[in-house]
Amino acid sequence: MSPIDPVSEFKKGLGALRNGYLNSALFHLQKAVEHDGSNPFYLSYYGLVLARVERDWQRAEASCLAALRFLRTDPHMYLNLAEVYRRSGDLDDALCTLYNGLQFTKWDPRLVRALEELGIRRPPVLTFLSRKHFINRQLGKLRHRFDRQGKTSALETLREERT
Repeated sequence: MSPIDPVSEFKKGLGALRNGYLNSALFHLQKAVEHDGSNPFYLSYYGLVLARVERDWQRAEASCLAALRFLRTDPHMYLNLAEVYRRSGDLDDALCTLYNGLQFTKWDPRLVRALEELGIRRPPVLTFLSRKHFINRQLGKLRHRFDRQGKTSALETLREERT
C-alpha cells in the first residue's frame, strides 16, 4: 500500500469538483485534510464541498474559517466561505465575507465580480412600487443607461467612499 500524497488527493478533489463529481471530490479532499490539516486550500475547498454534498453548514463554515485564519490574503478563502454562506441561505454573511475580503486582497477582481453577482443593487426608482413593477423596470433601465455615460457602478461608488 502506497502512502497517501495530500497534494495528489487535493488535485483529484479539485478535478472532481470542477467536473461535478461532488462525492468523489469530498472523498479526495477529506483525505487531503486528514493528512495535512494545516493547509488552508485543503480546508477551504473541503468546507465548500462539505456544504454542497452533506449540507453540514457548521462543519463547512468551521473548515472555511480555519482556512481563512491561516491565509487571509487569498481570494479563494473568501469566495469559498461566501459560497458556503450563500448555499446555507445566509446572504448577509456572504456579502460581509466578500466585503471583508476586499480589504485583505487589494480589491481582487474575483471578489468584486462575486459581489456583483450576489446583487449589489440600488433601490427602485419609485420606492413605493415594487422592484418588479413595469414603471420601476422601465425607469431603472433609463437610469442605468444614463448612469453608464461617465458614471461609476454601485460597487465602484462604494470603493470610492471607503478610500
